Amino acid sequence: MNINDKNYDDIINMPHHVSKKHPQMSKKARAAQFAPFAALTGFEDEIIETSRITVNRKEINEELQEILNNKLSIIKEKIEENPKVTITYFKNDERKNGGKYITIAEKIKKIDENNQLICLVDGTEIPIRDIIEIN
Repeated sequence: MNINDKNYDDIINMPHHVSKKHPQMSKKARAAQFAPFAALTGFEDEIIETSRITVNRKEINEELQEILNNKLSIIKEKIEENPKVTITYFKNDERKNGGKYITIAEKIKKIDENNQLICLVDGTEIPIRDIIEIN
C-alpha cells in the first residue's frame, strides 16, 4: 500500500455530509458555478453596434420637392378628415453617421408649419425636410 493512501484511511468510508440547516443546491445551480463568463463585458454589444449598417441621406431634387409640396397642399386641404397617408422619411442615427429610411402608414393629426413637422395620430412627429415620399 502506498504511504499516501494511509493518509485518508480514517475518512474514506464515512457517509457524505448533508446539512440540516441549508437546502441542497440543485444540479443546475451547481453547474452554473462553472459556466463560462464574459471576460470583456460589453464587447459583444460593441461588435453588434459596429456591424450595424446605416445609409446616407438621399438628396431631393427640385422636381421631387415640388411633387412633395403639392401632396402636402392636398393634405392641408383635407386635414379635418385626418387623412391616412404612407410617408417615407429619413431618420438620423443617434450613434453613427447616416441613418435609415422609415415608412409609416398613419392618419395625420396636423401639419405644424411653424416647426415644419407633420404630426400623426399615434404621436409620431416627422420633420418635413426628412420626407422623401408621400402616398
